[in-house]
Amino acid sequence: MLCRNSSTEIEPVTFFIIEGLKDKYMILFPIFLTIYVLVLGGNSMIIYLVRTDPKLNSPMYFFLHHLSFCDMIYTSSSIPNMLSGFLVDVKTISKMGCFAQMYIFLSMTVVGRGLLTVMAFDRYLAICHPLRYTSIMTRRIRYLLIFLAWLFGWFIPFPALIIALPLPFCGPNIVKHIFCDHTSVVRLACTDTTRNNIVSLTFALFAIISTFLLILASYICIGKAISKMGSAERLKAAATCVSHLIVVCISYVSASCVYISYRVATFDPDVRLIIAVLYSVLTPLLNPFIYSLRNKELKDALKRKTIRLFFWVVGELEPLPAVTGWKAGYTLGRSCCV
Repeated sequence: MLCRNSSTEIEPVTFFIIEGLKDKYMILFPIFLTIYVLVLGGNSMIIYLVRTDPKLNSPMYFFLHHLSFCDMIYTSSSIPNMLSGFLVDVKTISKMGCFAQMYIFLSMTVVGRGLLTVMAFDRYLAICHPLRYTSIMTRRIRYLLIFLAWLFGWFIPFPALIIALPLPFCGPNIVKHIFCDHTSVVRLACTDTTRNNIVSLTFALFAIISTFLLILASYICIGKAISKMGSAERLKAAATCVSHLIVVCISYVSASCVYISYRVATFDPDVRLIIAVLYSVLTPLLNPFIYSLRNKELKDALKRKTIRLFFWVVGELEPLPAVTGWKAGYTLGRSCCV
C-alpha cells in the first residue's frame, strides 16, 4: 500500500501491519496462550526456588535463575503482542514500537546464548578444576560473568538496529511475520538494504558461532576430564552436565533450522514462519521442564516448597523459615497436628 499526499510526495510509514499466518488465528491463540502461561509459570518457579531455597545457592543455580529471567523477557517481548493480534482483524504497531520489540527480542536471544556459555564455563571449572572451583568462581566472578553475558546480548543487535532506524519506509507496510522480525521489516524499506543484511548476518553469525565454539571447547575439556575418572565419578560428573547439554542442543539445532529455512528459496513461507515462531518459544518452554526433571536438587527443593505450602494452606504449619529438607517439613507439619 503506497501512500501519497495531494502533492504526490511519498508519505513515510509511521506504523506497520503484522500479517502473520492468515486464517489460522483461532487455532494458534489457545496454543500460544498455553505456551506463554507455561513459560511464565515454569521459569517463575525456577527463579522462586533458587532465590528462596538455601540449598540452591551454588553458581550453577545462580546462572540458571538468570537464564529463566532472560527467557521470560524474551517471550514477553513477542507473545503478548502476538496474542493481541490474534483477536483483531488488523494488527498494527507503531514504527518505534516495532523496532523496540525487534531489539529486545534479538537482545534476549543473544543474552540467552551468553548465559548458556557462562553455564558451560561453570561446568568446566567444576569438573576439570574441582579443587580450585570455589576460589575461582567467587561472588565477584559470578556477577562479572552475568554482566558480560547481558552486555554481549545488548551490544550484538545494536549495530543492525542503528543502521535500520534511518531506513525510509514508504510502503507497503505489511510485515509477513507474527511479530517484528528484523528480516521481515528491513525488506520493506524502499531503498537498497544490502548493507543492512550484511551487518545483521555478520553479527548474528558471530553471536552464534562464538558462543557455540566456547561451549564446544568447554565440553571437549569436560569429556577429557570425565574419561580419566572412575565409573562412579564419571556418572556423577556427567549427570551435572546432561540438562545443560540438552538445552544447548535444542537451542542451536533449532537456530540452525531457522537459518536454513531463510536461505532456501523453495521453502513455503507459512512453514518458514511456523519454524521461526516455534524456535522463539521452544527453548524458553522446555528449559524449566528439562532442568526440573533432570535435576535432583531442584526436584527436592520443589518437594519441600510444595509440602510446606500444603501444610500452611490447611493451617497446620506456620510460615516459618526454610528447613533443611522436605522430610523435615513433613515432620514439622505432622507434629503440629498431633
